[in-house]
Amino acid sequence: MMRWILLLGAIVTEVAATLSLRAAVDHPGWYLPVVLGYGAAFVFLAAVLKTQMPVGVAYGIWGASGVSLTAVLAAWLFGDPLTLLMAAGIALVIAGVLTVEVGSQRAAEARAGIGPAITADTTVTGAPQ
Repeated sequence: MMRWILLLGAIVTEVAATLSLRAAVDHPGWYLPVVLGYGAAFVFLAAVLKTQMPVGVAYGIWGASGVSLTAVLAAWLFGDPLTLLMAAGIALVIAGVLTVEVGSQRAAEARAGIGPAITADTTVTGAPQ
């Protein structure tokens, strides 16, 4: 559970820093939250990796969530465009990250001998014969 809280911290601070960067274009006082936010995001992400979450999963969720939240919040806060095509792209990003997460869980189960492993050639190993 702690790994997900840390990952949420990484996502929130990265999104806040990115939105602050957009605000800093017009108001330079926002550069301090930019630096602090990105610094905190990397500290949180490093802490997530210390919990043994695979880097591909952690980075994928962090990056995809950041892109998606930033697009939605920038539309709301700054009037940036958010089209139907962009919303479809966000949905695809979320689907991709979920696919990586499920694949990572299946790989961990296979390593632990809990479930079958699926190899690149789609043969199932470890399944009862």
